[in-house]
Amino acid sequence: MNQSFIKEASALVGKQYVESSPERLFSYSYDASFGLGKKRAIPGLAVSPANTAEVSALLRLAHQYRVPVVPRGAGSNLSGGTIPVEDAMVMVLTRLNRILEIDRKNLTIRVQPGVITGDLHRAVEAVGLFYPPDPASLSFCTIGGNLAECAGGPRGVKYGVTRDYVLGLEAVLADGTVVHTGTRTMKGVTGYDLTRLLVGSEGTLAIITEALLRLVPLPLDRRTVLAIYDDVGAAAETVSEIIARGVVPACVEFLDQVFIQCIEEYAHVGLPATARAVLLIEVDGHPEAVKDESRRVEEVCREFGVRELKTAEAGEERDRLWTARRAAFASIVRRRPNVLTEDIVVPRNHFAEMVLAAQSIAARHGLTIAVLGHAGDGNLHADFLTDENDAEELRRVEKAVAELLQETLRLGGTISGEHGVGRTKAPYLSLEIGEAALGVMKAVKAALDPQGILNPGKFI
Repeated sequence: MNQSFIKEASALVGKQYVESSPERLFSYSYDASFGLGKKRAIPGLAVSPANTAEVSALLRLAHQYRVPVVPRGAGSNLSGGTIPVEDAMVMVLTRLNRILEIDRKNLTIRVQPGVITGDLHRAVEAVGLFYPPDPASLSFCTIGGNLAECAGGPRGVKYGVTRDYVLGLEAVLADGTVVHTGTRTMKGVTGYDLTRLLVGSEGTLAIITEALLRLVPLPLDRRTVLAIYDDVGAAAETVSEIIARGVVPACVEFLDQVFIQCIEEYAHVGLPATARAVLLIEVDGHPEAVKDESRRVEEVCREFGVRELKTAEAGEERDRLWTARRAAFASIVRRRPNVLTEDIVVPRNHFAEMVLAAQSIAARHGLTIAVLGHAGDGNLHADFLTDENDAEELRRVEKAVAELLQETLRLGGTISGEHGVGRTKAPYLSLEIGEAALGVMKAVKAALDPQGILNPGKFI
């Protein structure tokens, strides 16, 4: 790393907010992704700006020196989106962590990117409002990362994902130019939709420094149905039938036997280790509607041969079930040293087929797989439990992943639903979108970042 660059960067933000020690920089070569092996690189320095002006000044400096810049929040990314290239400047945005405004009359909240998602939830719920996007890592992931990856979560089936709640952004381009996108109004069609272009762009087009997010009223009531099955296919088919009957739950989560056993060992919530699959189905809204919809959900579950049904109303029992669900990933990492998480989505009517296909692919390659799904929107997390130090097993994992993604595309699905493409899925991107669409993306990238300094080596 150029020492003059480090000196000038330190002058912009203060020496105490610049890290250049190789030993401490090593931690920035990791996020929550797996499978990069020797592709990991130690950055040249990490800086922690305090505001938009400092972000802009740092990007102007990086543009001048042609230094790569990798934006980073909590580092919870699962696709290698925050893994730097060698001698890059990691821009850590966790100091930009203020909730700037909650507007109850217009149902909006204005936040900086370093705000932890769970903190935002608690802040708006305290005044009777609701921000639906709920990634499983909400207790530590940041809004900036949610925006960069267009994060989803269990509530996506009814409420949508992050992009559906973004009204406007403040962002800084590669040359330091500050831009504002979107509008404070519910309607607005002036010019290109730059807000949606930046949401999900994984830090490759601009660095987001502020967001105006849409809120909705907090549901008056919630009820969670726990449905336990002895047949994986029956559990998966239950989901499509519930929605076909006119009930759109807030959440429909699918857990296979491996997840059931791991969660029970980890959290002790009373899940039967012998069950082949579990559904967590939550309905919310007006109390009378919740009562009716939960009854209809239970009827469908019985028709599809459910072994056991339990209903938890809002309160401690419901919270305990969802706390256990959010601990799912933590629970399976105790089985093997590493977990490779695939984030795929298929049309909802193919969900059962995709679950069985994932299990069959893993078995064919002699691998252990745990399958969790946001079943209501067709999103599966197929987690291969492995050891990156076992080269032969890793080769089998790579073959299994390739087959899994090919089967996903065959069924009309997508290779990434909410974790982004990053570095781990970049080789597969053109298989889904084609070379022509990839060329359009490259043209947009070249227009906004002609030097290619923003988050290089990712999906573009």
